[in-house]
Amino acid sequence: MIRNLAIALIILVLVGGALGGIKFLQIKTLIAAGKAYVPPPETVASAVVKAEQWQKTLTAIATITAVQGVTLTPDIPGTVREIAFESGATVARGDLLVKLDTSTEEAQLKAVKAQLELARINLKRAEALWAEKTLPEAELDAARAAVAQFQANAEAIQATIEKKTIRAPFDGQLGLRQVQLGQYLEAGRPIVSLQSLAPVYAEFSLPQQELSKLATGMPVRLVSDAYPGRQFEGVLSAINPDLDPATRSVALQATFANPDRLLRPGMFARAEVLLSEHQEVLVIPATAVLSAPYGDSVYVIEPAPATNAAGGLVVRQQFIRTGASRGDYVAVLSGLKPGERVASAGVFKLRNGIAVVENNELKPPATQTPRPADS
Repeated sequence: MIRNLAIALIILVLVGGALGGIKFLQIKTLIAAGKAYVPPPETVASAVVKAEQWQKTLTAIATITAVQGVTLTPDIPGTVREIAFESGATVARGDLLVKLDTSTEEAQLKAVKAQLELARINLKRAEALWAEKTLPEAELDAARAAVAQFQANAEAIQATIEKKTIRAPFDGQLGLRQVQLGQYLEAGRPIVSLQSLAPVYAEFSLPQQELSKLATGMPVRLVSDAYPGRQFEGVLSAINPDLDPATRSVALQATFANPDRLLRPGMFARAEVLLSEHQEVLVIPATAVLSAPYGDSVYVIEPAPATNAAGGLVVRQQFIRTGASRGDYVAVLSGLKPGERVASAGVFKLRNGIAVVENNELKPPATQTPRPADS
């Protein structure tokens, strides 16, 4: 019995050892295959770092404001009897917008006009009697005063009627209607916003050290996230005579024709005052820059080292310092040299040292003045 048990244990140990050896050989083979595996190269688009002459600019964040803009309100209270406009409509100066109830004032005006007519008749009689020396001068003065008084009363009532007839004070575009037919309006209650959209102003400020470079009439370029790839051209129209004592900056105003009325009051945009000077900068497509909290970087495409059996091309991550952007390009202040090639598309799938293959067939051309149709 003991002999049989010993034989069984020996057989069990031998089988376990054989299975363990087989599994060890399998794992060793897999590890060797993993070390020998070379992943296929990633396909990227490339761009050459090149030097260009860029016009110097002074950049600031601007706010679009209307040359003329108001929120229309009634001067005196009343009930809305007529609404003659639609929200968002374009109106001309003098167009009727809202008419408040004037029935009481119109009735009062009729009564005062009747009194005025009677006062004028009495004045004519008094003047005739005065000419005949049969009327005291005091009664003639009283008749004249009565005419003047009723005339003033009529004009006051007429002014009230006109104040209850609200018209557009200038050409522009209306906002959203804020009143309803039959609604009672208190004085100062908003009716609708009216903004003149052509032209518009862009208001921004620059540090005091830039003041010597500024002069009215200088060209100003404006870009807004609302219209990607679109640039608006204007001129610097005003420079504030004093500086902000808190920030030591000077307030500026640029005028833009805005014929298509794309720029709207309250919109934020980036304004660039174009200077006459130029500077040489290194530029790359903005799509080549990989932004991260610890800094911006690009992947430089280089020949694979001699120790790399696969040969071909590899990428090296290079940290850079960027400057101004212009269209699809961004200026590089440090970290790159002219003539180097960088990955300009597909950078998010790259890592330092991996093999790559260049393919620029489907890459859209980069430009300083992109248009939405190009995308």
